[in-house]
Amino acid sequence: MENIYRFSVKLLNGETLALRSLQGRPVLIVNIASKCSFAPQLSALEKLYKKYHPMGLEIIAFPCHQFGRNEPLENEMLREFYQSHFNLSFHISEKVLVNGPDAHPLFNYLKVNTRGIAQNRAIKWNFTKFLVNSEGVLLSRYAPRTKPETLKSIIESQVSNESRPIQFAKV
Repeated sequence: MENIYRFSVKLLNGETLALRSLQGRPVLIVNIASKCSFAPQLSALEKLYKKYHPMGLEIIAFPCHQFGRNEPLENEMLREFYQSHFNLSFHISEKVLVNGPDAHPLFNYLKVNTRGIAQNRAIKWNFTKFLVNSEGVLLSRYAPRTKPETLKSIIESQVSNESRPIQFAKV
């Protein structure tokens, strides 16, 4: 079965995150933009992360400038903005494309593996969310208007399905 573990993500801090390192944990993937009207969702995403990360949840945010030119910032300015305005502690990638021939391969995988009406459909706007289970398989795609807090029960069902406690390395 296909999963996200074959992909890597270049993070804003310069590190590369191999998604295989997230095996055994559910992952919420979101394309974001600092100037988007949905940017207040970042606070709600951080609350979800703080609550469910100890149970295994990971969140990876992908800044993207493809929609309404809502992500004009680059690299260090992006990191500073998200830290100073939202105090985000989850993973943030470098700016990516989510549609088109130069889209990040992870987003191509997510679009192709979405079941139902949105299958293989282009991402329409910032803050489209994808929930991946602890085996790296896409469970659900959520529209930009879907508030992160409405995902609590599905996230709880995924973190409660863990058969072993997650051990995190001290950094």
